[in-house]
Amino acid sequence: MSARHMLNLLLSGLGLFGLPIDATPTQRLQVKPFKFNLSEQVPHMLDSIRNTQLPSREFVAAFESTNDTLSTGLSLQTLQDLRKEWITGFKWEEEQASINKLHHFTVNIEGVDVHFVHEVSGNPDAIPLILLHGWPGTFLELTPLIDLLVPKSQLKGKNSNTTFDVVIPSLLGFGFSAPPPTKAWDNRDSARLFNKLMTEALGYQRYAVHGTDWGAGIGYFMYNQFNTTARAAHLNFLPFGPPTLEDIAAKNITLSPGEAVTAQRSADWAKAGNGYFVEQTTKPNTIGLSLYDNPIGQLAWIGEKFISWSDPRQGTGPSLLTRHEILREVSLYYLTRSFVSSVYIYAQNPSGFIPTDYSKLKAQTDAPLLYTNFKYNVGFWPKEYIAGVGNLVSYKARDFGGHFPGLDNPAGLADDLREIGKYWVY
Repeated sequence: MSARHMLNLLLSGLGLFGLPIDATPTQRLQVKPFKFNLSEQVPHMLDSIRNTQLPSREFVAAFESTNDTLSTGLSLQTLQDLRKEWITGFKWEEEQASINKLHHFTVNIEGVDVHFVHEVSGNPDAIPLILLHGWPGTFLELTPLIDLLVPKSQLKGKNSNTTFDVVIPSLLGFGFSAPPPTKAWDNRDSARLFNKLMTEALGYQRYAVHGTDWGAGIGYFMYNQFNTTARAAHLNFLPFGPPTLEDIAAKNITLSPGEAVTAQRSADWAKAGNGYFVEQTTKPNTIGLSLYDNPIGQLAWIGEKFISWSDPRQGTGPSLLTRHEILREVSLYYLTRSFVSSVYIYAQNPSGFIPTDYSKLKAQTDAPLLYTNFKYNVGFWPKEYIAGVGNLVSYKARDFGGHFPGLDNPAGLADDLREIGKYWVY
């Protein structure tokens, strides 16, 4: 190993520059270390939380279902409990200090300031892996995977099938990333931008990508459009409308008991769970401005999605999706003033998740595609459908987890991401 290589290894391991050890200097965009302090805005947030008036239980009793608190949306009791914890048990300064321990960076790509976390393993044979969140998640949704995928203290030679350099960006308009530069910006544009993040900003020649929700759409387009650099993909959602129960039956596809649960959840979402989708696709400004300076409103709008889309056993077993985690996510939205810009991703991608002719979707790549179906997700695609959109090499089913597997079941998701190592060509 050369002296320069050893120096780069040391610097990358310390996270000083956010660059892999083999980054080519001439390829770099200007990557800058980043720390944040949002504490000055916390008193205003807490005042708003305390002063927001909620209706009496008697007023809503006639509308809330006694059997299913989510059938009419988030229950008043759940919102009251979340608010109480936000005021009495949640300390933003502690969360901020913890989040700032990660290695944050920003870089300007195509005139857009992009925020990302970059954790480097120190293993020269590590697989570069970009993790893409969706809405209403943030980069925080995927940070539990870092310690599971970047085992700096457990490296053994070329143990690269379990070692990754992990990159977690904030999608444009989310958190610390600037909004898209034009109204016409869509997920294909974000795919191009994040490909530049991996190759031109960080100097990786090849990388793997994982995505969920909108991140799955961006990840799929990276996999499809940049087939010489995006050399593996793992998804747990697709950017195309899931098949209906009738579609699946017409193809004589037999579902396992767990798949039948996911398929029914997908059907239920299509029937009664997509009102927010229509609003954010057609009138993003209305909902965005309504909740812009309303932390309790954002908590109700976002919190209901985290609760209803996740595994009902949330907060137990492998799940990290507690009420505290929901408050972290919502606090980041509110304190970064990014709620209104985040919902524009729906209006900019109006064809996302709509019914699609799957016979015309084969990705233009031979790179391996891996997929995991988490039982309580709200979109379901049988193996036969996933095989039609890419070079499917692995289709797994997880009994625990939902739409937010980085929080619902990070250990299970990490195990499935390590499978990339079986198909990675060095």
